[in-house]
Amino acid sequence: MRNILLALPLAAAVVCASPARSANDYPTEVIADYVLACMAANNNTAEALRQCSCSIDVLASLLSYEDYSMAETVLRMRQVAGGGEKMALFRETPFAKGTIDRLRRAQVEAEVRCFL
Repeated sequence: MRNILLALPLAAAVVCASPARSANDYPTEVIADYVLACMAANNNTAEALRQCSCSIDVLASLLSYEDYSMAETVLRMRQVAGGGEKMALFRETPFAKGTIDRLRRAQVEAEVRCFL
């Protein structure tokens, strides 16, 4: 728990110190959320902080915030229990599949650049 508390100010400092992106300017809250979730999945180490910060930068360079937000929305809607035919929009349409495919490709690129 102590490591998490120590990592939070460090993560915030990295997010705030990141250079501004031009066309792909993600909101700070989204960047922080991504980095914190990524760090939690990677043992909350200093190395994970560097890798996760790199990862969101790569995603932002490959996907506009609008595309990233749409993909996140589709993924969240796919997790909704029930919904029947209404949820088919998020599971079966070419738009939903293409949106998720673009995010997955960007995530693979981020993993190659930042974690290997």
